[in-house]
Amino acid sequence: MNHLILEKKANDFRNSNGLGSNDSVRLKSLLYKLDVLTVFKPLSAGFSGMALKIDKEGEIKRFVLINSNKTLGHQHFTICHELYHLFIQERFDSMVCTAGKFAKADKEEYNADVFAAHLLLPEIGVKSLIPDEELSKDKIRLKTILKIEQYFSCSRTALLYRLKELGIISPVKWEEFNSNVRRGAIEFGHSTVIYENGNHHEVIGDYGTLARELFDKEIISESHYYSLLLDLGMNSNEIEKLENGEE
Repeated sequence: MNHLILEKKANDFRNSNGLGSNDSVRLKSLLYKLDVLTVFKPLSAGFSGMALKIDKEGEIKRFVLINSNKTLGHQHFTICHELYHLFIQERFDSMVCTAGKFAKADKEEYNADVFAAHLLLPEIGVKSLIPDEELSKDKIRLKTILKIEQYFSCSRTALLYRLKELGIISPVKWEEFNSNVRRGAIEFGHSTVIYENGNHHEVIGDYGTLARELFDKEIISESHYYSLLLDLGMNSNEIEKLENGEE
């Protein structure tokens, strides 16, 4: 797909989910709405996330795994990247992803990155936050970069990609704005939360319910069921009480 098609699909996806062109995306709420089972786990540095789509007798189940060791901004981009695989890509079943590379060697990974950038950072919304005097090449200031970044809760890499694509910054300015990111936010009095990792072991969706159903149907063993509960964040004392039939 070319960029114009991917932008159109991202805008259509926003519209179909009640999001305006100026709105930031509340991604956790969107995942609940779309019934995408999502698990956040601390994983190795080279891994952003993965998506899995199962179509069994016309019933589609969608699953996403997100690396919670990545910054929250990167996690948000990764979620949008995985939504491309799950809802836009044709003939998709599963994919392990390193989001935000914009590497053209893998066509669908590149498409997913471009789609994610448009979904997370719509053109109209981005430009609405830029003062008129900064809406020409390399005139944008750091305080405006930070304002957009905080509003859309995105990674600096994703924002700089969009600004370059929109003709607002040059490669030279990209390099300038891509350094000392946290320090710049602190100097301008902004929160640094989106530059930090988090959401460790958080689950969105009916993970626990599915695990119980699998156990009740004897599809998984008791030990496997309790292992899944540990993944949900339940501690070993709580699981021991379950095993002993205690309240």
